[in-house]
Amino acid sequence: MSARAAQRLAFARAALGRPEVGLVPASSDASFRSYWRTTGCTPSRIVMDAPPDKEDLGPFLDVAERLRRADIPAPEVLARDEARGFLLLTDLGQRLLRAELTAERVDARYRQAMDLLLCMQRRTEAGGLPPYDESRLVAEMELMPQWFLLRHLGITPACEDWDRIESAFRALLDAALSQPRCFVHRDFHSRNLMVLEDDRLAVIDFQDAVLGPLTYDLVSLLRDCYVEWPDEQVEAWAEHYRNALHAAGIAVPGRDAFLRAFDLMGLQRHIKVLGIFCRLWYRDGKPGYLADLPRVWGYVQRIGRRHAETKHLIEQLERWIGDRDLSRAAD
Repeated sequence: MSARAAQRLAFARAALGRPEVGLVPASSDASFRSYWRTTGCTPSRIVMDAPPDKEDLGPFLDVAERLRRADIPAPEVLARDEARGFLLLTDLGQRLLRAELTAERVDARYRQAMDLLLCMQRRTEAGGLPPYDESRLVAEMELMPQWFLLRHLGITPACEDWDRIESAFRALLDAALSQPRCFVHRDFHSRNLMVLEDDRLAVIDFQDAVLGPLTYDLVSLLRDCYVEWPDEQVEAWAEHYRNALHAAGIAVPGRDAFLRAFDLMGLQRHIKVLGIFCRLWYRDGKPGYLADLPRVWGYVQRIGRRHAETKHLIEQLERWIGDRDLSRAAD
C-alpha cells in the first residue's frame, strides 16, 4: 500500500470511527482528484482524495455550501482534512444520468435536468465566484491550437491562419460576454448528474463553478460531449428552457436570438474541449477522451458553419483535418 493510500484509509476510518472500514475505487476524474467508496459500513460513504500539491479543496467546499443553502441536491461534506486533501462525502449511488438516456426516456430526463438547472441558476448565490471573463474564456479557447492543432494534428498555423482563429475567437467572446450572468456549474452534463434512489437528480463535480453566461450550462447539457441528439430535438429543448426562463421572470431574447447565443456559447465550449481532450492524453496519460473527439469536432464543424463569424475558421480546420481519424493518437 502506498503512503497516500494509507493516509486515505486512515482518514476514512478516523472520520467514521470504524477501524474495519475499507476503500474501493468509486470513479476517476479528469483532474488529479480520485474518489473512493467505503466498504464495511452502512450507509457507504465517498472519500475524495485531492492531493494538496495539485488540487485546492477550497472551491469545492465553497460551492458545496452554496448548493446546500440553495437546496440543490449534491454531496454533503461530512468530514474534512484540508491539510492532507481528504473529504468524506455522502454517497449518491452509482446511477449516472448518462446510462439512463435511452430514446424512450431522454425527453423526460432532460426536462428533469433542465428543471434542476433552472433551480440552480435562480437559487444559488453567485457573488464572489470567479468571473467567467475575457481572460478566462480566451485561455480556454487557446487550448485548441496548442493541444489539438500543434500536438494532435501536428499543424503550425501561419500568420493568415491565426487571423481566422483570432477573428472567430473574438466573435465568440463578444457573444459570451453579452449574455446575462448567473451561477454556472461549468460541467453540467450527463456524467455529472446522478439519479438518486427517489429518482431526483443531483449534481457532482461542481468545484469549477463561476459567474458566467446564462446559456453555458444549458449547452453543456444538451450538446453533451459524451452523447449526441438530433439538432431539431436539441433546439426544441433549448426553446423549452427559454420559455421556462421567461416564465420565471428572467429576461430572455426571442427564439432566434436565444438559439444564436446558445450556438455560439457551445462553440466556445467545444473548441476548448478539443484542446482539453487532447491534453488529457498527451500531458496526463488519459487516453479515453480521444474517442470522444470526433463527436466534439462534429459539433464544432456543424454549428460553426451556421454562423458567418466562425465559418472561415471551420473551413480552415476542415482543410487541416481532412479525413483523419481524430480518435487516433499522434505518434
